[in-house]
Amino acid sequence: GDAWEAKDSRLTDVAQNSLVLNLLTEDNLPSYHTEITLSMGQDGAWGNWIHRWTAEEARHGIVLRDYLMATRGVDPIELEDLRMAHMSVGYQTPYEDDMLHTVAYVTFQELATRISHRNTGRISDDPICESMLTRVAMDENLHMLFYRNLIGAAIELEPDAVIEAISDVVVNFAMPGYGIPGFGRKSVQIALAGIYDLELHLNEVVSPILRAWGVFELSGLSGEGERHRARIAALVDRTSLEVARFTEKREAHFGRLTARDYEDDI
Repeated sequence: GDAWEAKDSRLTDVAQNSLVLNLLTEDNLPSYHTEITLSMGQDGAWGNWIHRWTAEEARHGIVLRDYLMATRGVDPIELEDLRMAHMSVGYQTPYEDDMLHTVAYVTFQELATRISHRNTGRISDDPICESMLTRVAMDENLHMLFYRNLIGAAIELEPDAVIEAISDVVVNFAMPGYGIPGFGRKSVQIALAGIYDLELHLNEVVSPILRAWGVFELSGLSGEGERHRARIAALVDRTSLEVARFTEKREAHFGRLTARDYEDDI
């Protein structure tokens, strides 16, 4: 019955912010369910998948909120205000009801979410939190594999259409939680702490998925397909340069610190 105070939390500010972003992203599940249903439909296996996926994602939000409430990890009033603000905006995919674009997007997004959860657990300094987020990350990885395999099969049937979808997604990629109030500031803090930054996005999300699909080895593309593949290659090259600049600036400002050390400097 006591009001929450900052001293109640055993989590660093960066761990709190990362957990809040991860939780609020999961909270917008009704919007994601709607968008995926509109894209894929609910007939047969599609419906089985969508409902199972939704139930599993809901568990992530439940366990994250329960953890934060039970441990008094964050201000519950502020968290609820953020939840209401975020869910009131909802989420709408920029790809309307195009199934290939949607599945390509969630492939990258699920893997990015897995890494964010995993690294948040690692810097939390709480073995319970780390164990919980390791389990959540395992779910996200399985979801990613399902979507990745779908695109892997689709690229054999309609390579030009799939390459176009991949190109659009990687060039315009944004995490679904970008509408959360304060998302930009929290994301910078999370990037500086090494939880999820541009280098991780390129080397642990984009590049491995592109390799799994054999994007740069694919033969038989039309001229339009080749144009989209060149667009992907240009994005990878450009991001590599941005990673080098970001890393240089971070080390110049903070030095070679661990993720936990950044907390005192942000």
